[in-house]
Amino acid sequence: MRKTAAAMACAGALGFGLAAGQAAFNGQPALFATEATLPPLATQEQTIIEVTRRATPAVVSIFARGGAGSGVIIQQDGVILTNAHVVGAATQVTVGLATGEEYTGQVLGRDPSVDIAVVRVQPRQPLPTAPLGDSDLLQPGQLAIAIGNPAGFERTVTTGVISALQRVLGPELDDLIQTDAAINPGNSGGPLLDSQGRVIGINTAVLRDARRGGPTLVGLGFAVPINVGRDIATQLLTTGQIVRAYMGVSWDNVTPELAAQFRLPVREGVVLLELDPRGPAAQAGFRRGDIITEVAGSPVRHGGDVRRILRSAQPGATLQVTAHRAGTGQVTAGVR
Repeated sequence: MRKTAAAMACAGALGFGLAAGQAAFNGQPALFATEATLPPLATQEQTIIEVTRRATPAVVSIFARGGAGSGVIIQQDGVILTNAHVVGAATQVTVGLATGEEYTGQVLGRDPSVDIAVVRVQPRQPLPTAPLGDSDLLQPGQLAIAIGNPAGFERTVTTGVISALQRVLGPELDDLIQTDAAINPGNSGGPLLDSQGRVIGINTAVLRDARRGGPTLVGLGFAVPINVGRDIATQLLTTGQIVRAYMGVSWDNVTPELAAQFRLPVREGVVLLELDPRGPAAQAGFRRGDIITEVAGSPVRHGGDVRRILRSAQPGATLQVTAHRAGTGQVTAGVR
């Protein structure tokens, strides 16, 4: 009897709900908004939804001994970009696809100096890929979409903007993209995308405030520019090794404000801070304090220009470098 009464009570409640709904259709006010009364999604929302729909199948989970992270498929035959710190010293990792399939991935190589690694799996069928953009064309303020696997929550989407470019995190990582799209542990190695769904960076780090015991600082995420990742992948796939042109210097950007403050002779360029005594630049006669304004015939406005030129240069080639030196003026020398 109790079970019957309970069932009847449910049926009565359901019947009341149906009746109320029917009344709304008979010309009386509806209790809830319908699809026809809601405004369409904003253009930016539609953009994010479309980018997510296209890019998510190309985002993978990567499991290595002692940790896990994300990656993005860039070739249908199973080539994946991720962070060097995600794979660590492993030669093999486990790769989880959006379909639920898992593969053993071979680590083709890694470059810890730029935190990029390349992994390859042998898929049973062509894999979905994410197209690569051009990180040299990025501008602060443009849309940024991050997809990854933070804390094991697979293919989480966060959005923001490109906050700044050419950021430096300590002595190891520089020329980074800064974004306020949320990046958390597990996002490392996943793609940062633009509004067209092109990969513009590989998410690598989130800033923590050591003075307060290490809490994450909200809105301070960083990604390696995709042009760096593309160069590493191209070298590993074509030659099996990573070789990069090297000047043996560290620098800081010259800004108009800095130039005005110190009455510098130029308003753009990079000022040399430290030189490896055995490095190419020092051997060519350059000194600390020199301001590089041109390399290989291309103007240098900031450090990103130097890195872009070096990425395209063949190791061992001689590059003509022009700089301004205090008390001397312009100096030019071949750096090999």
